[in-house]
Amino acid sequence: MNSPNPNSLKSRFTKGLVKALIRINKNHPRSSSSPSISSSPREIRRRYHKIKTAANASMACAVGTRRAWSRALLWKIQNQARNSGVVRRSIGSSSHYSMKKIIEQNKVNELRKVVPGGEGMDTWSLLEETAHYMKCLTTQVKVMRTIVEIYSPTT
Repeated sequence: MNSPNPNSLKSRFTKGLVKALIRINKNHPRSSSSPSISSSPREIRRRYHKIKTAANASMACAVGTRRAWSRALLWKIQNQARNSGVVRRSIGSSSHYSMKKIIEQNKVNELRKVVPGGEGMDTWSLLEETAHYMKCLTTQVKVMRTIVEIYSPTT
């Protein structure tokens, strides 16, 4: 079996995610003596949020700052205390648009909500960033699935 390319997106993401997970577990190790504390709904939500943030930050760092979505995601993580609600302008009166254009614009606006940093992009840039973001999310899922399989207790 060939060794993985250390410069691949998957390798860079995996390395960053594993480091982050180790850091999370060092700060808050699971306590087998008091399982009720570590398995409370509040603790589960907190750990879920930390792992999700670590995965997103690792993915964005692996890609670097050349992509708008990764810059936006890193900015959002760094400024999480701030209100992240985005005020967007409306399309305008429907008399200026055909129904087809309104539907198309609604789809583009929905996509802008999903892709980090998509609010300020033109449609073509948004589509390009979306394709790259989807590729990175797919890599993220594959790596996390592998990690879960490795660390899950066998039954």
